[in-house]
Amino acid sequence: MPQVDSHVPGAFCWIELATSDQPAAKAFYTALFNWQYRDNPMGPEAIYTMFTLQDRNAAGCYTLQPDEAKLGIPPHWNLYVSVASADATAALAATNNARAFCPPIDVATHGRMATMADPTGAVFSIWEPKTHTGVGIQREHATFCWADLSTPDPTRAAEFYAAVLGWSTEPSDGGYLHILNQNDYIGGIPPAANRGPHQPPHWLIYFQVDDCEAATTQAIQLGAKVYAGPMSIEHVGRMTVLADPQGAIFSLFQPAPPQ
Repeated sequence: MPQVDSHVPGAFCWIELATSDQPAAKAFYTALFNWQYRDNPMGPEAIYTMFTLQDRNAAGCYTLQPDEAKLGIPPHWNLYVSVASADATAALAATNNARAFCPPIDVATHGRMATMADPTGAVFSIWEPKTHTGVGIQREHATFCWADLSTPDPTRAAEFYAAVLGWSTEPSDGGYLHILNQNDYIGGIPPAANRGPHQPPHWLIYFQVDDCEAATTQAIQLGAKVYAGPMSIEHVGRMTVLADPQGAIFSLFQPAPPQ
């Protein structure tokens, strides 16, 4: 079993669903991915759901907060990056023109976090782990495996993440930039020309599946909406972009067999 006990700085370490209907979201993802879940109190009236797979943490879920709802923020997946120091990374991000949404705060004894937008507008969070290290299982069906940055300015975004998180990028066919954290390929930046004209900058998360067609069909039966796919990427795999019944967008990805 591909267990993960820690994440190096710069690695994607956690994913978290902010939704308008937490019970419905739990029903959808547990049916689609065969996840289990634990509900944990989060303040006087809120619940934080911890999704698990094979008794390992796979993702989190909470109901959109009132201030988020007032701003018209739709259901979405949050992406976290592991850092050695949330305070130092947030300060470095600020000097590189990030916009802060949540300054560094402690989340009980679990860790310390901050949320910001990069200079092109894509929102992400940083996580300094304490008792909660993040995703505890990867590289198999129903686990987080990749993230793409949709941005109108890939060059500026790449420069920001290189300065703040130490990432590097490697060009590939078609203008796609692979993101490397140290020597690990963790995500990518598609060409700006591929973006929709009214699409806001964002991070898109991917879940690995054994069979893209079957998982897509099941997602549709559970109420998901397909935006693209299933489609093949030569020598890479098959993928679908879809939204859950509450509107949070994510991707399914079936890796190509080894060459």
